[in-house]
Amino acid sequence: MTVSIRREADIAIVTVDNPPVNALGQALRQGLWDAVGTLDADPSVRAVVLICAGRTFIAGADVTEFGKPPVPPHLPDLVDRLEQAAKPWVAAIHGSALGGGFEVAMGCRCRVALDTASVGLPEVTLGIVPGASGTVRTPRLAGVEAAVELVTTGRPVKAAKALSLGLVDAVVTGDLLAEAVAFARQALTRPLPQAVSARHVTTPDAAWWDEQKKAIAKRARGEIAPLRALDCLRVAAEKPFAEAMAHERATFLELRASDQAAALRHIFFAERAAPKPAHLGDTRPREISSAAVIGGGTMGAGIAAALRDAGLPVTLIERDAEAVDRGLQNLRTIFDGAVKRGKLTEAQAQARMDGVTAGSDYSLLADTDLVIEAVFEDLSVKRAVFARLGQTCRPDAILATNTSYLDPRLIAADLPHPDRFIGLHFFSPANVMKLLEIVPIPATSPETLATGFALARTLAKIPVQAGICDGFIGNRILKRYRAEAEALVRQGTPITTIDAAMRAHGFAMGPFEAQDLGGLDIAYLQREGARAAGQDVPETLGDILVRAGRKGQKTGGGWYDYAAGDRTPRPSDTTARLLADHIGSAQALTAEEIATRLTRAMAAEGRTILAEGIALKASDIDLVEVHGYGYPRWRGGPMFAAA
Repeated sequence: MTVSIRREADIAIVTVDNPPVNALGQALRQGLWDAVGTLDADPSVRAVVLICAGRTFIAGADVTEFGKPPVPPHLPDLVDRLEQAAKPWVAAIHGSALGGGFEVAMGCRCRVALDTASVGLPEVTLGIVPGASGTVRTPRLAGVEAAVELVTTGRPVKAAKALSLGLVDAVVTGDLLAEAVAFARQALTRPLPQAVSARHVTTPDAAWWDEQKKAIAKRARGEIAPLRALDCLRVAAEKPFAEAMAHERATFLELRASDQAAALRHIFFAERAAPKPAHLGDTRPREISSAAVIGGGTMGAGIAAALRDAGLPVTLIERDAEAVDRGLQNLRTIFDGAVKRGKLTEAQAQARMDGVTAGSDYSLLADTDLVIEAVFEDLSVKRAVFARLGQTCRPDAILATNTSYLDPRLIAADLPHPDRFIGLHFFSPANVMKLLEIVPIPATSPETLATGFALARTLAKIPVQAGICDGFIGNRILKRYRAEAEALVRQGTPITTIDAAMRAHGFAMGPFEAQDLGGLDIAYLQREGARAAGQDVPETLGDILVRAGRKGQKTGGGWYDYAAGDRTPRPSDTTARLLADHIGSAQALTAEEIATRLTRAMAAEGRTILAEGIALKASDIDLVEVHGYGYPRWRGGPMFAAA
């Protein structure tokens, strides 16, 4: 049964059991609808506790219904029916009450949450707004300011914060059902709180709404749902409940059919499928209970931080005592930054550091389950590392390289037991960026490959399998993207115009701003290495700048100029002079034409990557671009956009 009813004296207990996340499918909605009628007609029942089986409360809509016509009973009608029930309902929340799940909870007269629970309205992350009173009841519960933060960001809040905002009435520990039943009995001894729909809303003035609109527009970068959610919240604060509900529902239905919602659904489903790809079948990963990182630079420290955030003990290996100290300081800087941002407490940061063993002796790795190499991008250096790992580590230890461009087959040459070798390409900063490219070599065993995907799940990252080629998936497309941007410059389109066009398209940065931030010398050195190996690599405009000492922000100038201590890019006369002989004059392009040309180039390279088998499916390429390279999520990725 999806919905079942039992009674404890005068308290009815309605249990939802719709694994795995109690999604609000039609059967569940109908079951709750019928339960209201059944219990209203039972004179022995004075109150109802709504609780869920499994690991979570109702976690939202049924994703299998996405894109399909809604089937009654419709969720807004169900929420109203719960609120208008003759017997007061108490929602007992554990896990996550998200989207429609939280709207159901708001339809109940009271809400009790376990201290580990969270609540939220994440609909904007799918390109829509709440459609069953989320924008209308939330400001009546928590006030307009809290509702704007909750609804327009889509970020959930933990139980304690929900209590302080008025979103729940009590936070409990221990036995949720017993506590909720006790709460319901106590509630019957005093006047019940008003139904949420009847509560008053204090609306801010017009200037406040204008400020919110500007801030959200800046944050959204072209995404429409957050601004439409703000509009719904304003209507909810200024108009009667029924009028606000009608406005919310109309907005929800309009956005559900939008291109942005389709793109965001595409990414959502791709993300859900990524951690357990079908081709792994039932292959069991190896258990990873300890890890090590070779190299304590920016990338290595970031990987170590990600491993510690996941609770794994980490051994950090560097070449000598001085480098060990630098690596530990890099790691400490990461955790100190998390403390300053309120992400960690001082005690949590210290616990992260306490879980790190550091040294230069490879014998520290003798019993480690997973070792990730993150040293300088030089084949001979990496091969030397793996020669030592092959002598030191257990034969069944997983050995991984974090190379961005080098052929992992060459790195693993002569490694004993190459079946345990794999490429794990993290993106910087590795403790923040969600993408993980997983690159097997021909000798990599299915078990090792499955372990790579399992590690991604442990680290809360989005894994994408990539074949072996120059740059794998992401950096290969980045190379094409940058080449197309340079081609526009050579044809006479100003650097600033190109960057502005891509920001207008939804990117946080244009291609030239991004190169200045990361450093032009990184790709330059890769091209120089290819030239030294005898490959025919044409000179790029970036090569000209690097040879002139312009490597980006780190040198005070790259494509742009930078003042000391200021990251603001300024058009550069020096760059213009250096490139003058390579730039022609062309008809001016619109921002849309520029963005179309660059994103089509990305998609064209993606199609080639697919044809070569470097990527397994188009949605994998979209995940790489969205999570690794800042492609606007609400556009769905280059392959989705070009389809």
